Amino acid sequence: MACSLSLRVLQLSPSSRYCATPYSENATQVELCLFDSENRETRVSLTELKNYVWHGYLPGIGPGQRYGFRVHGPFAPESGHRFNPHKLLLDPYAKALDGEIGYGQEIFGYPWDAPEQDLAFSQLDDAHLVPKAIVVDESFDWGDDKLLRIREHETLIYEMHVKGFTKLHPDIPRSLQGTYAGLGHPAAIAYLQSLGITAVELMPVHHFLSQPGHLVDKGLKNYWGYDSICFLAPYFGYCATKNPEQQVREFKRMVKALHAGGIEVILDVVYNHTGKAIS
Repeated sequence: MACSLSLRVLQLSPSSRYCATPYSENATQVELCLFDSENRETRVSLTELKNYVWHGYLPGIGPGQRYGFRVHGPFAPESGHRFNPHKLLLDPYAKALDGEIGYGQEIFGYPWDAPEQDLAFSQLDDAHLVPKAIVVDESFDWGDDKLLRIREHETLIYEMHVKGFTKLHPDIPRSLQGTYAGLGHPAAIAYLQSLGITAVELMPVHHFLSQPGHLVDKGLKNYWGYDSICFLAPYFGYCATKNPEQQVREFKRMVKALHAGGIEVILDVVYNHTGKAIS
C-alpha cells in the first residue's frame, strides 16, 4: 500500500518504561499522544526511524496511561495518501480502550460541506471523540491452565453471543449478566456442561464500533460486533468491571474458568468486516 500504518506500545520491563513502534513508509513525523485524567494531551515526537519503523523509549509510563497517535505526511488522495495529524489514531495493537467512538463531523477526514467531498482536507481535531488506548499490566496467574486439545470427533461447539447468552440467565448474578465474568460464572459453565458442550465459539468480542447512519442516527447500537477496530482489545461493553486496566484480566479469568470446566474457547474473528474507515 502507498500508505500503511501499524502501531504498537510494548512494555519493556517492570520499571515502567515503554517502547512505541509505529510503522509507516510515507510518514514524515509521528507523535505519541498521552492523555491525562482530564483529557489534556501531551505530544511526544518519535525521532528514531529505521526500516520505516518510528520508535522511541519513554520512561515513567505505566499501566493506565491513555494514548493515541498523530501521523504527519502527504495528503494526496489520488495517490493513496491521506495523512492528517488533526485526527487521533487508535493503536490497532491496543489491549484495552477506554470507551466508544463519538460521532460528529470532526472524525471524518473531510469537511461535510466541501464540494470535493472526501478529496478535501479536514482541519477539525477529533481527539475528544476518539477512544484512547490503555497501557495495561499483562501479568496474569494462569496456574495450571493449558490448552485442552479435545479431539475433533469428540468436540461439540456452542456458538454464542457473550451478552445475549448471559444477560437473562436466572442463576447468574445481575451485576455479571451480559459480561465475560457472567460467562465464567459457575452457573453458566454448569449449564454448558449439562448439554455436553466441549467448546464455546464466541461471536466477535473485539472492540467494535456502531456505524452512523442506519444505527447511531436511529438511536441503535451494533449488537453483533461485526465492525472490529482493535482485535486485541476485549469490547469494554461486555466487561463487568468498568476499569479499562482490569478488562483484559476479566477476559482471561473467563477463559481460565471455562478451561477448568473442560470447555475450550474459540473466537470468531472477522478480518473482512472491520470498522477501519468511517469516512
